[in-house]
Order: sequence, then C-alpha cells, then structure tokens
Amino acid sequence: MKILITGSNGQLGNEFRALTDALPGAEFLFTDYRELDITREIAVEAFMADFNPDWIINCAAYTSVDKAELEPEKTRLLNVEGPSLLAKTAAAQGARLIHLSTDYVFDGTNHKPYTETDKVNPKGVYAQSKADGEAHVLQPGSGAIVVRTSWLYSAYGNNFVKTILRVAREKGELTVVSDQLGSPTWAADLAQAILNLIRCNAAEGIYHFSNEGVCSWYDFAHAIAELAGIQCVIKPTDTSGYPLPAPRPHYSLMSKGKYIATTGQTVPYWRESLKKCIALLNEQG
Repeated sequence: MKILITGSNGQLGNEFRALTDALPGAEFLFTDYRELDITREIAVEAFMADFNPDWIINCAAYTSVDKAELEPEKTRLLNVEGPSLLAKTAAAQGARLIHLSTDYVFDGTNHKPYTETDKVNPKGVYAQSKADGEAHVLQPGSGAIVVRTSWLYSAYGNNFVKTILRVAREKGELTVVSDQLGSPTWAADLAQAILNLIRCNAAEGIYHFSNEGVCSWYDFAHAIAELAGIQCVIKPTDTSGYPLPAPRPHYSLMSKGKYIATTGQTVPYWRESLKKCIALLNEQG
C-alpha cells in the first residue's frame, strides 16, 4: 500500500511521520508545497502518475482563519481548488483521497453534537472555503473521504496549547473566551484515526473526529496550565470581549458515532490526550 501525504510539514503531517509503523507494509511519501503544489494540475498529475498512491491524505490547507478574511482568493485556491484537483486526479488514477475539514462548516447554533448529515452553514471566508472544498471533493463515485475535526493542537507547529503555555509563563495572567464550546483534538489521535479508516477501507463520505468530551476555550486553557504545573490567573470573557475578524461557532461539538461504528475503535477523552501532549512538550524542553 502506498500513501501520499500532502502538506506534511504541519501539525497533522508531522504526527503521521511518527506513525509510519502503524500500518505494516505501507509506504509513505511525505510532501509539502516545495515538493508538490496541489494547486498546479500538471504537477499533481505527474506526481500521482509517478508515485501511483493507493491513498492520498490531504493535510495541505489555508488555516489562518482571520487572515483569510483579507485573502479570499488565496484561501479558495488552497482550500477549494487544490483539494478539487487532488480528488479529480485520484479518481482518474484509481486512488482514494482523505481530505481534512473543520467544525467551522457549522454555524454553531446547535445544542447537541453535530452529525455528518447535519446541514452546513459556514460563516466567514475560511469556513465557506472549507465547506466548498468538501462539496468539490465528495463528487459521486469519487471514493473520497472527508474527516472533519476541531480545535487541533500538537507538539509540532503553532497552536492554542503552545500559545497558552508561553503566555502563562511569560505574563502569569491571561483572558480567554468562555462562551464557545467544542472539543480539542490532539493531532496524534487524529492521525491514528485516519489510519484506522484506511485500515478498514472505510466507505466514502464524511466522518467526524475529535477527542471525546466538551469544554470551552477557557476550560481548555485552565487544563493546559494545570497539567503543565503553571501558576497563572486565567480570566473568562465572552466572544464580544475578544473581537476577531472572522466569526467563530459558539457550539461545535461533533458526534463521533459514525467513526466508532465504522472502525470499532474508542475515542480518547480530551484531558487524557492533552496530558500526553504536554508530557511530550516537557520532554522537548
């Protein structure tokens, strides 16, 4: 089995590098935009023909939610046109695509976990681009899979966990939004979940995956400081007290029932995964 991973220098891509032994006999090829620009049709077709992958995991994306409001064309290029090209080429060459999406495709007005069949209603440039990317990827007969996730963090790259650790140590006090609810996702768990979908040759369509449990960003920040042993004053605020260019869903918890039924795997609780990630960060110094 050959697995091509695009955008492999990000949080999720780096987690896959640590899991290359998780699928015995699989050959992984890690690429980033320098090796493979997913927005260039000729480059994608040539690369795919040369490597001939069985699976493509697309981790490449424009993820700067607020900056996307100022760069809609670049956002669409990476989040819609690129994935569409990958899906088209994969289908033509007999490969299957797994494309990463986000809880931002929902408007956040639910009061129960979103399922894969709930209607999307994206708000903002980034959210709209991800919803459009899903639609382009999931053409009938494509065999493609979309995995929606939320609040991603890792020992690699820049993310909320690292930001809270840095600010808590440097300032000893911070203010965090308390009226947005969802579930954090450790990228290592997400990478394993995607490999589980490949292992069981999951059917095409949408799957939700985040860690189990629910919290606010305020709760998340408290847990980060607590598990890292940092003494810090953390104050709550509502969304209006921390205005940002792009809108955020107030509630984006997603049901993992379909993933669990498909793979037969359990989903780790968010605090337990956060504890493991912080331990890794402490080891790294």
